[in-house]
Order: sequence, then C-alpha cells, then structure tokens
Amino acid sequence: MMGGIRAELCVDADGSCPVASAAANADASTLSVSRSVAPADEGTVTEEFMLDDAAAEAADADERLSPVFTYGSKTVYRFSRTRGGGCPCECIEQFDCPVVDVHTRDGMLYLVFHAADMSELQGVITTLRERYPTVDIQRLLRSEGERADHDLVFVDRGRLTDRQREVLETAHSMGYFERPKGANAGDVAADLDISRSTFTEHLAAAQTKLLDAILDA
Repeated sequence: MMGGIRAELCVDADGSCPVASAAANADASTLSVSRSVAPADEGTVTEEFMLDDAAAEAADADERLSPVFTYGSKTVYRFSRTRGGGCPCECIEQFDCPVVDVHTRDGMLYLVFHAADMSELQGVITTLRERYPTVDIQRLLRSEGERADHDLVFVDRGRLTDRQREVLETAHSMGYFERPKGANAGDVAADLDISRSTFTEHLAAAQTKLLDAILDA
C-alpha cells in the first residue's frame, strides 16, 4: 500500500472567492463549505457556507450570496459559480483531488485535500502559485502504509512563530546549513537586522521544535 498525503494549504484568493470575500468583509471566519454540481446545469457548481449573525450585514450586501437556512446565531449562504473559472478549489480538482474541507480565517482560504503522491502535490501547489499571490503550506500528513527508509516526515509549520520561520528561511536561502557554509551566523543576523545572539536564540528554538516533531513522529 502506498501512502498518500493529506495537505492543508492557505491561499490568498485575491477577491475571486465569494466565501473568502464575505468572511473578510465581515471580519469573520466561515465554517466548512459544502459543494455540489447543479443537476440542471452541468457547467455550474453550487456552494454553501455558514457565517455568524454578526457577519450577516456584510454577507447580505453581496449579490452573489443568498441566505437559505439559519442555525440559531449562524446563517447558511448559497451561491453558484461557473465551472472552469479557475478558483482555488478548481485548481486542486483538476488533478482529480477532491477538496474535503474549506474554511476561512483573516480573509484567507484554508483548503484540505488528499494527494496520491508527492508529484501530484507539487503539481497542485505549482498551479496555485501561478495564479494566486500567496500559497502557504500549513500541514502535510502522510498516511500509514509501507514505510521505507527514505520515508518523509512532515512537520506542522504552525509550531514555529513567524519570526522563527523567517530566521530559518533566511538562513536556508543564504546557505547557512550548507557545507561549506554559504553564510555564517553574523551574515544571516545582519541580513535580518538582528544581533547575532538573537539569531542564534531564534534558530535554536526553531530547531528544537522541528526536532521534537520529527522524533515524535
């Protein structure tokens, strides 16, 4: 049995998604989104999502959205879109990867899907990055299967603070981890405009978190 990959990506839909737009305009988060192909029109996809009543005014102002049901303090909104419009979900689905969960936070779309292998995952990410300004990998999980010596361990990037991630990414891009080194600690610290001791503190904290995640996997 080959292990697939469960991926959670954060995408800046850049105003192209009514779900993300409604949540952003209302400064709210949506719950999961349900989607189906409209039986009367194979070229149309109907989607529904839920918002708190506090966000209702912003959602009601969007002509693309129609309220269809209320659960206490939450309202379900429905909208239809034309298939082939190239929204983030369709970018993923063209690889025959159904999107299994969609939600928003701070105006960003969080999409969860399953890829058969690393090649398929890379294809999805590349396609999204060609169309949208921000595509961030939040979490990757490999399913249990036949494990090989070269099996990959995926780490939740959410373990790191923004600063720790910046330090790691800068150090990596400057060749700090290469042998021979492309840059020393002072070089990286200067590029980050922080002291050498601050750099080493952030780097040590980030590496500890990553090692903990790998060894616990």
